[in-house]
Amino acid sequence: MTAANASGAPGALADLRVVELSSERSAFAGKLLADMGADVILVEPREGDAMRGYEPFLEDEPGPERSLYFWHYNTSKRGITLDLETDAGREALRRLVATADVFLEAEDVGRLDALGIDAHSLRAGRPELITVSVAPFMRGGPREHEQTTDLTLLAGGGPAWSCGYDDHSLPPVRGGGNQGYQTGSHYAVMATLVALVSRDLTGQGQHIDVNMHAAQNVTTEAASYHWLVAEETVQRQTGRHAGVNPSGPSQVLCADGRYVNTGVPARRGRDYTQVIDWLKETALYDEFPGSAFLELGAQQDRLDLSQIATNPEVRETFGAGRDAMVLLAQNMSAYEFFEGAQQRGFQVGIIYSPEEVMEDRHFQARGFPTEVEHPDLGRSFTYPGAPYLFHGSPWQIQSRAPLLGEHTDAILEESGFAADEVAQLRAQQVV
Repeated sequence: MTAANASGAPGALADLRVVELSSERSAFAGKLLADMGADVILVEPREGDAMRGYEPFLEDEPGPERSLYFWHYNTSKRGITLDLETDAGREALRRLVATADVFLEAEDVGRLDALGIDAHSLRAGRPELITVSVAPFMRGGPREHEQTTDLTLLAGGGPAWSCGYDDHSLPPVRGGGNQGYQTGSHYAVMATLVALVSRDLTGQGQHIDVNMHAAQNVTTEAASYHWLVAEETVQRQTGRHAGVNPSGPSQVLCADGRYVNTGVPARRGRDYTQVIDWLKETALYDEFPGSAFLELGAQQDRLDLSQIATNPEVRETFGAGRDAMVLLAQNMSAYEFFEGAQQRGFQVGIIYSPEEVMEDRHFQARGFPTEVEHPDLGRSFTYPGAPYLFHGSPWQIQSRAPLLGEHTDAILEESGFAADEVAQLRAQQVV
């Protein structure tokens, strides 16, 4: 099955087949591959994956086909049910994987080995197959059987330490939206793409073992490395990067009552020139007390930020750039500040609630809000769209998440099962 978007152009991963054992830990990896055009076949138990019971539900009415959580993480996939506790179910999975390029799973460590359908056995006789296992910790390590959640992964791996407020009497804050699972899934996707390139060159697949704890630990910006290199501990800061030494506040209340993050301030001569011109355009230059330091910054090619702690002139010049952005933000609406900063090459952002993101003109211009049809419900729903845009092989949600077992017969027939074999599997309650 080759996936193509509405324009008719194939997705970047068209002609790639992925068999995915349903799991909340790796669901985002399967979604990313599917939305890029791969034919991702989601294998669920006959009763359905537990994610189908996760809230929120459409119109607050629980049901296996009404979980918005399940909808989001399983777009563009096709679905099949298999009872892997039966010999027939396991054999069906083997035959299905024999048609695939990639096998993706995040089962509890040891389960697939006990069933005889682990990555090693599935690759026997098929050296070109790429298998991807996503686990909380290193397989074979002392913690391999520990149970985890998204929260414990983020806390134990380190990212939560860097998230929170300047007031350290408050505890760290877990990032929302399953960021722990999504971080592990991103590493799974990146490794899969590299393995595909390698296979194209060598003809050989490989096994990818994703350690989700390690994935968090190398995704802490400078926190892990500060400790490993200098035994220094970063401290969380409100709305800005954690650091060993505190930096100035960057979240500002604008004139319209909305907050912005003023982002990275001026650090090059041309940046300071832009700030000076902007202050003059808005008649704020004369009331800014640090204008002399802005002029000093404009005369330099680039500030040497390594001298901030030791050189008062560098420290005051850098601080003036930050303070100027704060003054500008305080005297205009959030969107005026956002557009003005973007036009001048500064990376700033408006602080939105999730629902407000979909209404932003910038996100709408990028096509981020995406309408997805649900033929079974006779309506469409607005989904978060492309995290990245491909101009040669466009990204697109191909379809809504599959209904439970929706494509079972079609997938089995495509995989070489005769009609009487499919009927027998149904009679045995394997599918």
